[in-house]
Amino acid sequence: MMGMNPRQMRKLMKQMGIKMEELEGVEEVVIRMRGKEIVLRDPAITVITAHGEKSYQIVPGSEEVREVLEIPEEDIKLVMEQAGVDYEAAKKALEEAKGDLAEAILKLAEES
Repeated sequence: MMGMNPRQMRKLMKQMGIKMEELEGVEEVVIRMRGKEIVLRDPAITVITAHGEKSYQIVPGSEEVREVLEIPEEDIKLVMEQAGVDYEAAKKALEEAKGDLAEAILKLAEES
């Protein structure tokens, strides 16, 4: 297909049932995995539809990898009970303590 002009290429793709379009106005794409997120900012996204199925081609402007701390509900409830605080305070303390139950409880006990 080298040397084929864009018009011929579009015609051939149409004959094959392939449609390509740019997705406009996308600010970021987030890929969530266990323990981390990949944030793709200002991406150029092409949607390719072939035989009724869509594929997304994503070319990021910039990329950021973020660690995500997952705090189990049981841990939040335990801190709530032990420190006598509400849900939000317990969750915040656990996040600041990076999930360490004892540290979160001690921190909350010192504050009261």
